Amino acid sequence: MSPTYERLSLAIAADEQILALLATVPEPKRQPNLLLGVVRLLGGPVDDPAAFRDFTLARWSAIEPELRTRATQTNESGRCALLLPVLSALPQPLALLEVGAAAGLGLYPDRYTYRYGDHKLGSGGPVLDCTLTGTTPPTRLPDVVWRAGLDLNPLQVTDPDDVAWLEALIWPEHQHRRDRLRAAAAVAAADPPTLIRGDLVDDLPALAAQAPAGATLVVFHTSVLYQVPADRRAAFTALVRDLPGHWISVEAPEVMGYQGLPPAPDGALHNVLALDGTPLAWTRGHGQAMAWLT
Repeated sequence: MSPTYERLSLAIAADEQILALLATVPEPKRQPNLLLGVVRLLGGPVDDPAAFRDFTLARWSAIEPELRTRATQTNESGRCALLLPVLSALPQPLALLEVGAAAGLGLYPDRYTYRYGDHKLGSGGPVLDCTLTGTTPPTRLPDVVWRAGLDLNPLQVTDPDDVAWLEALIWPEHQHRRDRLRAAAAVAAADPPTLIRGDLVDDLPALAAQAPAGATLVVFHTSVLYQVPADRRAAFTALVRDLPGHWISVEAPEVMGYQGLPPAPDGALHNVLALDGTPLAWTRGHGQAMAWLT
């Protein structure tokens, strides 16, 4: 959680002037994280609600077009630590296709370093720390021979403005995530991924068909489907089940409609890691912990 954003959100909810301004943009663009991210991108203050209010009212003419054109796209490379135990166990080599890829930082699980407690794996890129319980840590990195992403609004990791937007979406208190983002962006910029602007239902089959023969196709997504209308979500899950290869999802349990899950490890918010629709583990949102289901 972000105490800074909690204070701001409470202040905004009680501010009639800011609410009136937000009412002038389409409803999907009134997300708190979107407004807060845009203000930060434009250099506005977030530590003090009064200063935030003054900036927002004075700079609304600059804020409004950014709200209309941008989207929340948290590209958290730390989630690769959640994918690695599954990816490393699949038949190699792999062809990775990420749905909701943003700038594609999740497409490089073979080039990051992982630390599961005392167990360390890899030697490049950012170090991704993950507390893993209920299973043994993976012992190898995946062999990735093809990587591609699909997104309604793909970002370019070689574009400083796009990277700045990704940084603005990280909660103010999370400096470690900003450092991790920069390190992951450097990895991706050295070998930019193929990113296609498109819809997760209409455009997925054509992109999946480009995966090379002899590689295991893995379609995956992390914290994406909650933004997709229920009918399109159902169409996507039906489609991805029929594709060759495997499907990895990391989504909130209510989004996927899982039944009969054991209790989560603690009272924090958790997602569920699943392979081909079968739940495997409880996971934390930024990849900081996972607990295998027993």
